[in-house]
Amino acid sequence: MLAINTIHPIDCLQGLRQLPDDCVQCCVSSPPYFHQRDYGMEGQFGLESSPEEYVARMVEVFQEVKRVLRPDGVLWLNLGDGYWGSGKAGNNPEYQARHKEFGKPSSEKSRFSKPTTGKHPVLKPKDLIGIPWAVAFALREKGWFLRQEIIWAKPNCMPESISDRCTRNHEQIFMFSRNSQYYYDADAIKTPVLDSSAARMERGMGENHKYVEGVPGGRKHTLLSPRDNKQDQHGPRHKGFNARWKEKAVEGAQPKMANRRTVWKVSTRPLKEKHFAAFPLEIPTLCILAGSKPGDLILDPFMGAGTTAIAAASHQRTFIGFELNPSYVEMAVSRLKKDLGMFMPSPVEDWYTPKI
Repeated sequence: MLAINTIHPIDCLQGLRQLPDDCVQCCVSSPPYFHQRDYGMEGQFGLESSPEEYVARMVEVFQEVKRVLRPDGVLWLNLGDGYWGSGKAGNNPEYQARHKEFGKPSSEKSRFSKPTTGKHPVLKPKDLIGIPWAVAFALREKGWFLRQEIIWAKPNCMPESISDRCTRNHEQIFMFSRNSQYYYDADAIKTPVLDSSAARMERGMGENHKYVEGVPGGRKHTLLSPRDNKQDQHGPRHKGFNARWKEKAVEGAQPKMANRRTVWKVSTRPLKEKHFAAFPLEIPTLCILAGSKPGDLILDPFMGAGTTAIAAASHQRTFIGFELNPSYVEMAVSRLKKDLGMFMPSPVEDWYTPKI
C-alpha cells in the first residue's frame, strides 16, 4: 500500500494502479501541457507526436483517477493550449536570446516550447489546437460529468511577440465529477459582495430602465420601489429570489458574501526553485476547499513542485501524489517543510480499510 502524505517518485499510472477503489475525495492536477516543456525524463507526458496521442494518454490517466475517486468525488483539471505549425523555440537562437522568464533572460533551452510542425489531417498552421476542450470532451465521452469551465485569468501573463492576434492571458480549469450528485461546498469559496451590488438591490428602477414597462406577459414595475420582487414576473421558478438574496447577502452577517464566479483572477508567481510551470497556491486551494472536507484525501497525479500538497496539508487534508522527476520530488518536499514547518504531516502507511 502506498503511503499518504507522500509524493512518490514514480510514473503516475504506475502509482494510480496501486491505489484502491473509491479512496480519494478530490483530485487537483495540472499535467504537462502539450509540447510546452521538455523535462528530460523518459516517459514524460507532453511530448507526444500528435494532439490525439496526448489526449489518449490523458484519458488513460484520468480513467484511473475516476476509479480511485469516491462516488461523490470531484476532479479539477488545469490545461493550457497551443498553436499548430509553430516552430516555437526549438533551435531558434534569436528566440532564445529575446525570450525571458519572469523578467530575466532564459538560459536553458530545454525549457522552451517544442515545435508542433508537421502535417496533420485537420489542423492547419496557425490553428489553435484546442487541447483543453479536446481532453474535456474525451473524458466526458468516457462517462465523466463535465460540470464547469473555470477561466483562470492572469493579470501578469507572459508577453507574446505576435501581431495578428491578442496575447493569451487565460487558461481553462475544468471541474468534473464521477456522478451527477457530488460533494461541493459553495460557501467555502464565496467572495465578498460588491458595494455596488448591495446598493443596486436597495434602489428602485429608474424611468429610463429598459424594463420599466415590464416584460411581455409580466407585471409593470413600480418606479423607484425596492427591487425585492424583481424576478417575480418571470414565473414561479424565480419567485422571491431577490428577497432571499437580500436577506442572505445584503442584510445577513458580515461580511456580505456571494457565490464565486467562473472567472478567477489569479496572478502567476515564480518559484525561487527551478520549476517554471508551477501554478499559484490560490488555484488548488480554491479547488480543495470547494471539493473536500478536512480529513479528506487529495490526489495530484502530476505533483510537480508540490503546490497541491501544500494547499491540502495547509487546510487539514491528507494528500498523495506522483512525480516522475526525482529532483522535483525533492523540491516539493523542501517546499512542504518550509511552508508547513512543525505542521508538516508524517507519511501514513496503514490508512485504508478495505470494504467488507
